Amino acid sequence: MKNIIFRNAAVLGFTSSLLLVASSCNKDLDRTPTYDLSTDAVYKDAAGYRTVAAKAYSGFAVTGPSGPGASTGDILGIDQGTSDYVRQLWSAQELTTDEAIIQWGDPGIQDWHNMNWTSSGVLVQGLYSRILYEITVCNSFLAEATDAKLSARGITGADLTDIKAYRAEVRFLRALAYYHALDLYGNPPFATETDPIGGTTPPKQTTRAALFTYLESELKAIDTDLLAPSQSANQYGRASKAAAWTLLAKLYLNAQVYTGTARYADCLTYAAKVIDTGGYSLQTTATNMATAYSRNFLTDNNTSPEIIFPIVFDGKRTQSYGGTTFLTHAPVSGTADKYWNPAKYGIGAGWGGTRTTPKLFQQFTDTAADTRGRFVTGGQTMDVVSQTNFNNGYVPIKFKNVSSTGAAGADATFVDTDYPMFRLADVYLMYAEAAVRTNANLPQALTYVNLIRSRAYNNTAAGNIATADLTLDFLLNERSRELYWEGTRRTDLIRYKRFTTADYLWPWKGGVAAGTSVPDTRSLFPIPASDLSVNPNLVQNPGY
Repeated sequence: MKNIIFRNAAVLGFTSSLLLVASSCNKDLDRTPTYDLSTDAVYKDAAGYRTVAAKAYSGFAVTGPSGPGASTGDILGIDQGTSDYVRQLWSAQELTTDEAIIQWGDPGIQDWHNMNWTSSGVLVQGLYSRILYEITVCNSFLAEATDAKLSARGITGADLTDIKAYRAEVRFLRALAYYHALDLYGNPPFATETDPIGGTTPPKQTTRAALFTYLESELKAIDTDLLAPSQSANQYGRASKAAAWTLLAKLYLNAQVYTGTARYADCLTYAAKVIDTGGYSLQTTATNMATAYSRNFLTDNNTSPEIIFPIVFDGKRTQSYGGTTFLTHAPVSGTADKYWNPAKYGIGAGWGGTRTTPKLFQQFTDTAADTRGRFVTGGQTMDVVSQTNFNNGYVPIKFKNVSSTGAAGADATFVDTDYPMFRLADVYLMYAEAAVRTNANLPQALTYVNLIRSRAYNNTAAGNIATADLTLDFLLNERSRELYWEGTRRTDLIRYKRFTTADYLWPWKGGVAAGTSVPDTRSLFPIPASDLSVNPNLVQNPGY
């Protein structure tokens, strides 16, 4: 057991269908609201509030109350394992770029890399609905957690203090989901806890700029009530002030994309708050079985001092075919041979799906010295001649179901490793990029980059760079080296104007073997056609 939230999420698996859900009007992908118990019964005491708060957390990790073998989950019309939040987010952020490619022929999955998705694609719809489902779960909790309702239900003393902290955390979780909607879809439908859920009036559409302003205000408003990082240290997995600061830094880093106005100085400010007052540090201690870098992606990464906000997974209690179970199994060959031994990665069998294009491998000038650049090359070609041949493309193995001591996870199918949604190395690199873009604090930025580089080169200065090397191009490449397969690449390439243009190509970009440019409108995913058909308030994104 890793934390208190975790325990409550396990209990909630039996009651999640009692929640009011689905602010989207999509009839195929959203579960119909059910009212088996009244809200007064669900929220009758502090324990009830903690249970529903746990559901808001677990919405990023699991797909429904019946477990991975069930035919349906929280949202309908999509394979339950595929519908997992982290798996869907990762696919949209990585499979659309040079960092990842997949061989499977599931409906819509090749569309990610070919960049030819449509508004009727099941995965485009599934990701959209998963995000809106999470927002709705948060809204339903917040509607019942007002001061007036807490008072009416007799929540007082330590319980009241505790529930108010959870209220701020759920507002953070809602902001995180809305941030993903902002980044991926641009102009989603918008609702808060003051709007009716499942009513006859469909939600109105917001604009990207308006949603940006809302998120900025919301993340600042909850700062007082969120736990300080030191307070949340003994309750691993809870969102602290530092998580909100990190999300603000990400929001500001990409502000020019979202609003047309750069906010790099504000990114610098909030990145510095995380670094200076968050109490985090890079994981720099290696073991006989793991490099210091790789320890962030193993089953005991809950002990890493640099993970600011994790999505918590447990092989026995949060079972899903998404999340780190997907990230661990999918890159391992389905054929055990001299190159592939699934037990090495703590699993019973591989799924033979994901690998990378040559572009990621070529980012590492010295894969022997840079401990981040670890690829399975035996039996693989570097060039990706065919998208549907797993042996085309080297395979970076990042997530494993083993600990830093080499012990296998508790289950050979479902993985114990947590997903690091935010970690300190990303904040260091955001700080450095904002510093370069504003020409401010460059010596400090160089120090942070070299801390990352030193860790990558076995805590030596062999990979350190000089001030003249600290350029935007270098930082984009360094972000890829440090953060590959962590769900940042699409957003980074868009910020650098290299996602759709001919300025940067990779194999099969745009569905062409050598890569080709695509319309700039591909920087946003479409609003699903099924939602447009039933919500007259929605207008489709340009180009679809």
